Amino acid sequence: MKIEQIYTGCLAQGAYYIESNGEVAIIDPLREVMPYMDRAVADSAKIKYIFETHFHADFVSGHVTLSKKSGAPIVFGPTANPSFDAIIATDGQEFKLGALTIKALHTPGHTMESTTYLLKGAEGKDYAIFSGDTLFLGDVGRPDLAQKAAHITQEQLAETLFDSLRNKIMPLADDVIVYPAHGAGSACGKNMMKETVDTLGNQKKMNYALRADMTKQEFVKEVTDGLLPPPKYFPLNVKMNKEGYEDIATVLDRGTTAMSPEEFELAANTTEAFILDVRHQNEFVTKHIPRSIFIGLNGDFAPWVGALIADTKQPLLLVIPAGKEEEAITRLSRVGFDGTVGYLKGGIDAWETEGKETDSIISVSAADFKEKVAVEQTPTFDVRKEGEYASEHVLDAMHTPLSNLNNYLSNFPKENEFFVHCAGGYRSVIAASILKSRGIHNLIDVAGGFGAIKEEGVAMTNYVCPSTL
Repeated sequence: MKIEQIYTGCLAQGAYYIESNGEVAIIDPLREVMPYMDRAVADSAKIKYIFETHFHADFVSGHVTLSKKSGAPIVFGPTANPSFDAIIATDGQEFKLGALTIKALHTPGHTMESTTYLLKGAEGKDYAIFSGDTLFLGDVGRPDLAQKAAHITQEQLAETLFDSLRNKIMPLADDVIVYPAHGAGSACGKNMMKETVDTLGNQKKMNYALRADMTKQEFVKEVTDGLLPPPKYFPLNVKMNKEGYEDIATVLDRGTTAMSPEEFELAANTTEAFILDVRHQNEFVTKHIPRSIFIGLNGDFAPWVGALIADTKQPLLLVIPAGKEEEAITRLSRVGFDGTVGYLKGGIDAWETEGKETDSIISVSAADFKEKVAVEQTPTFDVRKEGEYASEHVLDAMHTPLSNLNNYLSNFPKENEFFVHCAGGYRSVIAASILKSRGIHNLIDVAGGFGAIKEEGVAMTNYVCPSTL
């Protein structure tokens, strides 16, 4: 038996490769499927099943493409209704994989079709669960993502999730291994551990949602408390996972069209395409195409694209570091952004060589920030998340979280200078690019963000541990 967790940090997502006696099952695959095909070839094995724990909202799964390429059927849990051919398993249905058995446990609550797959060893002993978004390490799946489609409230979904956990998962033995679909950083939960594998017994001790003496009412309150609005691209990803999508090879072929500066500028001026610059933030600060949006590959690239651009149909023109073209387009496709129409050949240097206009962002050190704030009392805007800001922030700094920056545009001065910062410098440059694209140019980025500011001894609010908020 071979079990491999294929973890993608940018999405905080875990896909799974299971092999026994030359037969393979893939659980919750990513959009690019060749790594799974290659693994099977290396093992002299054949992909027999593709299991989906639910209709994912935060990424586009590779199930449709993988099924076409491998010939393996897609398996969903009860109540799923995809637009393509699939096995809709009944609760308790078993699937043989070599010497192993995979049993479908219907565990609705995160979504109504959510299903946990129980892996049994050759001797029939329960070995592991692949829990999707039903059970995370330290948390459970948020119960608000499916309510519109299911015509059900998040409280009712939470009650359903409570029953699923108590009746299907918690009765399993403590030594059963838990393999979740996501880890810390995913927007599908709010309190996930940084670890990506654990035992069920430890989760019964550590996970607030699995307390043995917890009432259903307590569970509903704690699971629904503090939920932030889901990113706007989530329903669009669900639609693609449910109805199908283009092969990633087609997306790559279209997106890797190299454009000269003249062709790039013409496309930008004659279409509704966004110019998305994915270089390092320091490069963008120094020089970029006017009105382009920065979201760098070196950070949580795909989730931020999804959260801030939102419309997966939006055409994109890319400014990309040389050699990173395929990576950028692949990562965009993982969250459903298949509309890349080309990239700037030769990058920003070629653009400037042709004599075309560039822009820049004023950026200062934390030491200069400290001095200027103390002397001139220049306004400061903090674009970190709610929890980060509430835990500790610069005195008198206004909170304008990046995730919904457009709602705060009226707060920024239109003429006087102001500072913008995040935790380390990545998100503040994203925010600066958005503000400049909206005609707000009187901003100053603080290089190194809150970490550097704190080291300089700038006056702060009293620290509050995030776990107590």
